[in-house]
Amino acid sequence: MKHKNNKILTIFLMVFILWACEEDTIGQGELGTITGKVVLEGENTPLENVKVTTNPVTNTVFTDVDGNYTLAEVEVGEYSVQADLDGYKTAFEAAKVVADKTVNAVIEMQNENVDNKVPEVPRLLFPADGAKSIQSPVQFSWSSSKNDDDETLYTLELRNGLTNEIETFTKLTDTILSVDYLDIGANYFWQVTVSDGINDEVSSELSGFSTLNPVDNRFLYVRNLDGNNVIFSGMPLAENAQENTNEVRLTDIGQNSFRPKKNPKNDRIAFLRTVGAETHVFSMDAKGTDLVQITSAQPILGFRPEELEYCWTSNGEHIYYPQFNKLYRIKSDGTGNTLVYAAPATEFISEVAVNPVNSFIALKTNDQFGYAAKLYVIDPADGSQKHMVQEGLPGAIGGIDYAADGNRVLFTYDVSANENDAYRQLDARIFEFELATSARREILTKKPAGYNDLDVKYAPDDGAVIYISTSNDGVSKKDIYITGYNEIDQRTKYFIDGIMIEWH
Repeated sequence: MKHKNNKILTIFLMVFILWACEEDTIGQGELGTITGKVVLEGENTPLENVKVTTNPVTNTVFTDVDGNYTLAEVEVGEYSVQADLDGYKTAFEAAKVVADKTVNAVIEMQNENVDNKVPEVPRLLFPADGAKSIQSPVQFSWSSSKNDDDETLYTLELRNGLTNEIETFTKLTDTILSVDYLDIGANYFWQVTVSDGINDEVSSELSGFSTLNPVDNRFLYVRNLDGNNVIFSGMPLAENAQENTNEVRLTDIGQNSFRPKKNPKNDRIAFLRTVGAETHVFSMDAKGTDLVQITSAQPILGFRPEELEYCWTSNGEHIYYPQFNKLYRIKSDGTGNTLVYAAPATEFISEVAVNPVNSFIALKTNDQFGYAAKLYVIDPADGSQKHMVQEGLPGAIGGIDYAADGNRVLFTYDVSANENDAYRQLDARIFEFELATSARREILTKKPAGYNDLDVKYAPDDGAVIYISTSNDGVSKKDIYITGYNEIDQRTKYFIDGIMIEWH
């Protein structure tokens, strides 16, 4: 029995040894190698430092500078070789490992944004290419480039064709941009570029336009913007229009500039500007450039700066301006300031007008409250009084001007005779005084009850008068009207929201 058991044990050991030897031989023969390269799809550019793994899991390796990788000692079988790299889509390639063989698996990867849409090319809408007489501020507009969920940011580049200066507006999220302070009468070129932060930037076509040239505008006037008076030039309202025609801003919104006066001999425009606590006389060209400060040591002073008037001499070489009770004459370049006339100390000179025929000067004086007003004419050569137009009446006088023939003086007078601390006028009307006969007449303008006609001026041909019309409440909007001599008791609105009108 013992012999039989030993025989069985011996047979069992021999079978076990044979099985073990066979398993070792098969295992060594079932290992293979996977090699390959990882490249950018469509370009075959090698990708470095790509993480390469398999499924089922074997080894993890990274590609070298040439995009090559090697997975060694991989058991035979079918695998999915996986490639991962930040900024790219995960890619897969099938590989069948054969014992003692090397299989090659080239993996092509795509940029993770390969399916992202390129933004559409912006179409420039306004100003249209070749547009002329565009008024500032300009509201640029263009079509949207958005065609997916990506954030789109626009850049507008604006080049001045005269100076070649380039202004760039970046990180715009809207397709509308308002730009102010464009040069007057200049050519501009503009282009919009869009970026979604993923694809290459896309640019619109280049477009050009020109801004309004104010040289042909026949009127100067003032509007209040953001608390400052601003000077504009323009043309009369078109029929049924709701905006002023050809309106061009000539002075900065950030500075208080008012009371424009056209030089009778050239295109220079004088005006008043607040400088610190003082008011000074400046001049500029018809485009609002080439500024010259005329007064410096002796500013214009008197009752309320906005009520003060000054004027050019008939030859356009000098300016007359008041300083309390004194009248000065200064050259247009700021030199040669001379005292011309002095009224009594308690009489402030507020308004000045020069006779275009004989250079006599019409003066309006008043007390420190604007009343006790006088309107008279002097000879600046000796200071003698030539005519008394009006004195001794209660109420406010203003808006003096000479007719082209030199024989008539235009002014306004508040016939209500009301006097108050606010200098509020209740019924200001337009009057004309004939120097030769001392006759005074009212110019009828069909003025509504409760309104004032103020700041009146003759037309250059004396065929009409132009003036400010406003409610006597002292706070309502002021508009500019004209009445022709052949249209007595009629009025036509010329400008909306304007004061201090001047023929250009």
